[in-house]
Formats: sequence, structure tokens, C-alpha cells
Amino acid sequence: MENMKIINELYNLWREKAVCDSDLQTELSSIEGNDEEILDRFYKNLEFGTAGLRGVIGAGTNRMNVYTVGQATQGLADYLNSDFEAPSVAIAYDSRIKSEYFARYAAGVLAANNVKVYIYPELVPTPMLSFAIRKLGCSSGIILTASHNPAKYNGYKCYDPNGYQMTDEAAAKTYGFISKTDMFSGVKHIEFEKGIESGLIEYISQEVSDEFFSKVKETCLSLDICKNSDLKVIYTPLNGTGNKPVRRMLQEIGIKNVRIVKEQELPDGNFPTCPYPNPEIKQVFELAIEMAKDDKADLLLATDPDCDRVGIAVLSGDEYKLMTGNEVGVLLAEYLLSRRKELNILPKEPLIVKSFVTTDLVEAVCKKFGAKVKNVLTGFKYIGEIITRMEKEGEEENFIAGMEESYGYLSGIHARDKDAVVASTLICEMAAYYKSKGKSLYEVMQEIYRENGAYLNTVVSFTFEGASGMKKMAEIMENLRKNAPSSIGGMDVVAVSDYEKSETVDLLSGEKEKIDLPKSNVISFKLPSSNGVIVRPSGTEPKVKVYLTACGKDFDEAEKIAEKLKLDMEKYMK
Repeated sequence: MENMKIINELYNLWREKAVCDSDLQTELSSIEGNDEEILDRFYKNLEFGTAGLRGVIGAGTNRMNVYTVGQATQGLADYLNSDFEAPSVAIAYDSRIKSEYFARYAAGVLAANNVKVYIYPELVPTPMLSFAIRKLGCSSGIILTASHNPAKYNGYKCYDPNGYQMTDEAAAKTYGFISKTDMFSGVKHIEFEKGIESGLIEYISQEVSDEFFSKVKETCLSLDICKNSDLKVIYTPLNGTGNKPVRRMLQEIGIKNVRIVKEQELPDGNFPTCPYPNPEIKQVFELAIEMAKDDKADLLLATDPDCDRVGIAVLSGDEYKLMTGNEVGVLLAEYLLSRRKELNILPKEPLIVKSFVTTDLVEAVCKKFGAKVKNVLTGFKYIGEIITRMEKEGEEENFIAGMEESYGYLSGIHARDKDAVVASTLICEMAAYYKSKGKSLYEVMQEIYRENGAYLNTVVSFTFEGASGMKKMAEIMENLRKNAPSSIGGMDVVAVSDYEKSETVDLLSGEKEKIDLPKSNVISFKLPSSNGVIVRPSGTEPKVKVYLTACGKDFDEAEKIAEKLKLDMEKYMK
């Protein structure tokens, strides 16, 4: 097989050249003669896009390692030196395996290319990088993280000067330079300590971090209530970056009764008690629920490893109910708008920005307060772009919050990415406020459902690993375009929106409407009575995600509808 011959030549090149990390040589030796294992590591290069790089840690062009990181950073340096005068980059990293190593190596590559580097002296949440980029006037930013993926993954995200993830244009330019860079001979590098001595690498000061926390505190609306509250919280940072920042903020706003899940308190990239450190899943709350057996807490709080997502479980009777990302978004919208109105500080044109796969229940809540909702594509950079535009136009006071159903939220304009530090702070404040009114967050959510109807939003993910998986995902999307279902779950499809074609087709009238959003590999099927299905491949994981919206007069009816939708869509994933 000619292709395997080329792959093996590449493998042998790595055996010869990849010597600066002994772990890589150990791994390469262990797969000698195993064509399947060699193929998986070398059949492609990790793709660099607006989300940067993400992959399994290990040896090969299709893995996260010092050479793929070095090549990407050299490409970034070349792009910055071609487009900016005296460019600078802020760098941060999380608790994942080799994150600090990759961050320091990237700093050495940038410094060797005469790019000024500002790096945090310890691991910090992603939103703190977003803040530092703007505060320090940087040309770009890098964070080493794989967010909530399992321990075997790491990633490399690039940011633009506005503090959100790199735009398509900048990513394409950077990728052009990366493609021209030989990862063994084409990467310039100096030792990290030499960069510090020369002044090309500089640690980000505590003053910058303190200002971030000050900006987070400015978003709060009920500090007096918090200080007098007896709210009980159990918090888990899931062995990630949230431990110090979230605890600091809860202390600053006056939430005193905060207990920490000890097994998940300190940074550990192996995530020994939560192999999937994702606040969307119940498993991450198991230790917190165990802690609460002897001493009940009002609220269980979990942030993912890079602390840009947050999930909660709330006490209802004697059991804890996990709130979905959609429900927390709805609760925050209700609280921020109603509390601002109560305090007479609601702007004339309040705006909430959400991803288009986030529940439309947000719109029903906003309508009560005369607030507008702007829908954007999945990806918090699109929310960041709107905040930046509002700030330039002097309308930033109208921005109330940004949210994604995948547990990402932002209030305030201090960051341009989802921020679990501010979200955790506001969730605890919100819980304290409603507790002062004799209500739990669960009870408030039920009130909202009674007022607006049962919206059941479910995400079903289908995983496709490796080379064959990538091919299968492409085939699934192509099949849905060519052979779109006429009905799903027993309901006729009334409209199909293809975001790659930027077009919505009304199947009843045959009329076509342009979608005024950037092109994206997403297909949406509109069904009667606010029901619907959206399908998109994940940009960061080997998954096809199917977003189901089921609306009924109550949750029993909505669950039955959701199950029918799920069963029909499963047929397209085989």
C-alpha cells in the first residue's frame, strides 16, 4: 500500500528527529510494526482553525506534542510579524498534562521570533487570558487547554487582539504560515529562562489579575443580600483552574459557607475521580452529592478544567436536581433582567446574545422585560464580536449577558469569551437572592416553565474516532443535505436551514431566505409547534451533535416528543 509506505517513512523520520521529549520516543518504540497505530498518529496533521489545535497527547503529526505546538507557534509568529508592528502575545495554561510545558515552549518560540510574550505565572481560567489580551494590548493570545475533554486530550487555542478566538481570516493566514513550516528544522526557539532574562518573556503581574476580579465583582447586583445570606455551597473545580479564582470571588461577595470537594480541589490533569471533567454530566457531581448527605447544601457548583463552563445541581426536597445549560441560561436571563428592573438600572435597549442552538425560552423571558435577543452561530467568539461592536458604538451598557447551551455564560464586558468565574459568582448571588425570597433555583425554574410552557432541549452526541470517523462524519452531513428527511418524530419538516449554503428553504411555500450569518457546517430542520432538530459536527471533538427541541403542554408530553425525534435521528448516524 503506497500510502502506508509514506506513513511509515514519516514515522521513521519522527524516530530520528523527535528527541527533545523522551515520552515521544517511548511511545514511538511501543508501536513499531503496528500499522494501525502508526496510521492513526500520522495519517494527517492536526487541523488548525479558529479553535486552534486539539487532539490526543502523544507522538505524531495527528497528536498534541511539543513539535505540533512548536510548528503552530512558529506559524503564528510569522503571521504576527507580517501583520503587526512590534507584536505581543499573552499566554495561559490549564491543569492538563503537559499544558505548562507546551506554554513555556510556545513562549520560547515567540521570543526567538522577537515577539514579546506575557505569560501567567501559574495556571488560570481561559477568561483571564481573554482579559489580559485586551488589558495588555496584545496582538494575540494562546491558551493550552482542551476544556472539558477527557485527560488524554490537550489543545492550543489562539485569540485575536479583541480577546476572542481567532477569526476565520486570521486563522487562514496563520495556517498558511504553519503549512510552510517544517516542524523539525523550521521552528526557532530559545530557552524560557533566556527569554525571561532578555525581557522578551515577562510574567503577567498580580495587578492584572486583581483588575479582572474587580471587573467580575462589578457585575454583581445583590452584594448586601449575599453578605447576609446563609446560602450553603459545595464547589468542585474538577482538578482544574477554577479553585483559587472562584473561591476568591465567592468570598469577596460574602458567600461564606463554601465547602470544596477535596478529591477534586487541586490541579491534576489525570482527573482521577472524573474521567470526563464536564459539568454537563451527572458523574462530576457524585462526590459533591456524597458530601451533602450529612450536611445539605443549597447549591452544588462545578467548573470545567479551564473554568470557562459551569454546571449546577440544586436542592429540591431531599434530592439534587441537575440543571441543564439551557436552564441556567434562562435563570440568569430572568434574574439579571428582573433584578436590574427592580433596582431601576435596566437600560432602555437591553440585549442578550445567545447561540442559535440555545433554547428559545430565553426569548420568552426577555419579552417580559422588553429585552432583545440576538442569535449567533455556535462559538463564543461570535458573542465576543457583538460585544466589541457594541463597545465601539458606545452601547456596551445594553449588553446584559451572552450564553450558550453548552454551559458557557458571560455577563460584563471584561472578557470576550465564556467565563465560569463571573457565571459562578452570579449563580451563587442569584441563589442567595431567591433564597432570601424563600425560593430555590429549581422552584424558580418551575415557575418559568408554568408561565411559558415546557421546553425540553436535549443534545445527543455521536462519536466517530480516528480517520474512519472523520470520513463517516462528512458522509452523514452530505447524506442529510442530499436526502433530507421529510418528517422527523412523526412531524412534517416545514423548513430546512443549511448554514453552509446560507439558505433557509420553506418547504410549504418553496420560498428561500438568506441566512445572515457566517457559513457553517450546520443543518436545521424546523418542525411544527416550536419543535426542531439541529445537526452539526463538533469543532473540537470527534462528534456529530444533534440538538433536539421538544415543546409540549407539560414535560411528559415533551419527553415523548424528544424520544421520537431522537429515534428518528439515530437512523442517520449509522
